[in-house]
Amino acid sequence: MTIPRQLPNAITVARIPLAIVFFVLLLLGGTYGLADLTVRWIAGVLFVFAISTDWVDGYLARRYDIVSDFGKLWDPIADKLLTGAGFIGLAILAELNWWVVVVILVREWGITIHRLMVAKEHVVAAAWMGKLKTAVQGVALGWALLPLHVVIGLWPWVVVTAVLMIIVLILTVASGIDYIVAQVRGSRRPV
Repeated sequence: MTIPRQLPNAITVARIPLAIVFFVLLLLGGTYGLADLTVRWIAGVLFVFAISTDWVDGYLARRYDIVSDFGKLWDPIADKLLTGAGFIGLAILAELNWWVVVVILVREWGITIHRLMVAKEHVVAAAWMGKLKTAVQGVALGWALLPLHVVIGLWPWVVVTAVLMIIVLILTVASGIDYIVAQVRGSRRPV
C-alpha cells in the first residue's frame, strides 16, 4: 500500500486547528461541564481524538519510511499546542492549579524555543522520555477533560486526576532535565 508522502505532516498540521476548536469548546462547557455537559463531552472526545493522531502520524512516518525534518520539528509543536490548550483550559476553569500549568508550560515552550533556534543547524527529534511524557500527558488530560465524574462520582475522579497530574509533573520535569543534559553532552562532542 502506498500513502501520500505528506500524509503524516498533514495529520500533524491538522492538530493545530483542532487544538483551537477543542479549547473553545472546553471553555464553553465550563468547570466540570456545569455550563453545558454535552459540550464538555465533545471537548474531551475531540481532545482524545486529536492527541491520538500523534500516534497515527508517527506510525505512518516510520512504517512507510517518510520521516521528515518538518515532522520532527512540527509534531512536538502541534502536541504542545494541544496539550497546552488542555492545561491552560483546565486552569482557567479552576480544575488544575496554575503553578502546575506554569511549570509544565515553561518546560514545554522552553524546549520548543530551543528546538526552533537550532533548527537551521540540526533538527532535534523527541527522545524516548519526551515521548513517554507526551503519552502520559495525553492520558492524564484525556481523563481530566472527559466529565467522567458523572459516571464514577466527583471525588474519585478528582483524586485520580490529581495523581495523574503529579505523575505528569514529575515526567515533564525529568524529561526536561534529560533534554538539557543530552543537549549539553551533544554540544561538547568534537565535530
